[in-house]
Amino acid sequence: MLRPRIIPVLLLKDNCLVKSVKFKNYAYIGDPLNAVKLYNDLKADELVFLDINASKNGTVVSFNLVKEIGEEANMPFSVGGGINSLIQIETLIKNGAERVIIGNKAAVDPEFIITASKAFGSSTITVCIDVKKNLFGKEIVCTLNGKTAHKYNVLDFVQRMEQNGVGEIIIQSVERDGMMKGYDWQLVKIISDAVTVPVVALGGAGSYNHLKEMYRFCKVRGLGSGSTFVYQSDMKGVLINYPTSQEKISIYEQ
Repeated sequence: MLRPRIIPVLLLKDNCLVKSVKFKNYAYIGDPLNAVKLYNDLKADELVFLDINASKNGTVVSFNLVKEIGEEANMPFSVGGGINSLIQIETLIKNGAERVIIGNKAAVDPEFIITASKAFGSSTITVCIDVKKNLFGKEIVCTLNGKTAHKYNVLDFVQRMEQNGVGEIIIQSVERDGMMKGYDWQLVKIISDAVTVPVVALGGAGSYNHLKEMYRFCKVRGLGSGSTFVYQSDMKGVLINYPTSQEKISIYEQ
């Protein structure tokens, strides 16, 4: 079994790093370029940047910021936020992003994923699927910071994205976001068992032990987290961190 990438997922708001709890209550973390420099030193596998206001505001993640990140980062990185056209994807890739992450556009226009995957290759296109429970306890697909619900069965939507040619799927739990109590590994396992494309788990991790737990139970290809890699503990003192080689071995031990 391939060992999953360990991925800091960094949220952007007005080109600053923030951290959320259940997609709200945003706390300022710092400057994204400074974080990239620290993750360079820590030898992170990969980074993800998500602009949380872009889709809501009808904008797109900053091309200039992505270019600056591309000039600074020593590792592959992916970006998302408001992406809804092939021109935007082309510009972001030219500015240094290895992959683009599409959320709202995939939900409102699933066929766009077919077009984007054919134009740039499946490996360039990731879909982030935000999942939360409705009033009846049913898991539903949400967009726009969890405020807009879509009438998709989560598993059906994931499989549709695979059929449409997506190269990777991020599964994010809205309820667990920023809680630092552990992933919803049952949800991620159901989804990762149902598709052949790589799945990245996101939402809820707060320690390296949570990464280890997810790896033990699910065949994910990526372990994503924000809180784990920007806080030093559940007291939420800001400290950019990443597992050492020895700590990685511990995470991957069965």
